[in-house]
Amino acid sequence: MLLFKLVSLALGVASVLAAPPSRRTCGTHISDADVEKAEKHFAAHKIVPQASIAATTISVYWHVVSRDSTLGGGNIPDSQITASIDIMNQAYAPAGITWVLAGTTRTVNADWFNRAGPNTTQQTAMKSGLRQGGAGAFNVYTVGFNSGSAAGLLGYATFPWDVAAKQSDDGVVILFSSVPGGTTAPYNLGQTLTHEAGHWVGLYHTFQGGCSGTGDGVADTPAEASPAYGCPTGRDSCPAAGVDPIHNYMDYSDDYCMTEFSPGQITRLQTAIATYRSL
Repeated sequence: MLLFKLVSLALGVASVLAAPPSRRTCGTHISDADVEKAEKHFAAHKIVPQASIAATTISVYWHVVSRDSTLGGGNIPDSQITASIDIMNQAYAPAGITWVLAGTTRTVNADWFNRAGPNTTQQTAMKSGLRQGGAGAFNVYTVGFNSGSAAGLLGYATFPWDVAAKQSDDGVVILFSSVPGGTTAPYNLGQTLTHEAGHWVGLYHTFQGGCSGTGDGVADTPAEASPAYGCPTGRDSCPAAGVDPIHNYMDYSDDYCMTEFSPGQITRLQTAIATYRSL
């Protein structure tokens, strides 16, 4: 699952924006050992979702963290936030999920903007100060990923089974220019958020574990030896597993190439949010 982790914190000095990633880079990583531990817990505590899961509404709290008041400094307009949520709703409609904007905050903090990253002090301060809602609230932080351990990321996320241990850390952090209309082509159609939200609802990367590892816990997503980049039609990186799921939102393909979740992923994410997010 894409522990496509999103944590945002930044540097206290203005700096030139980093060049857009040439390849999709998600900061959500989980070892096979931790996958095994998470899956045992999931299996032992699994809650089968009710029929009402087909009409689940999730509140979105969007936190714009910028270097300054300009668009180039990360201060994205409301229109791009609305467009992002529209893209999310298209992607998650087959799962019966509707994302609804519940609030927007705007914070100028160059340190958070530049240095946001998993396990950083900037992330801790940012999320502690801005996060809203409970375990079922989706908090999104847009930052610059310019410096430090997070430099070059498109985003990262937390998994649903982690929320009980540290709710203040829960949410996703994405690059501000990856939203629809942003400048980080070919990752500027909004699918970075779709991907990170996938981790937030319990999905791993489709290439988790490679050809022979623990896999992503979903039977109908063929194993992949490694992430797919671009849109390599017909790619088949693992023997006897089927053609790689390059169109899946949980791969690393270009935004235009990402078009689907599998039925198995939908069942899994519905069960995960019922189990850990009370949705």
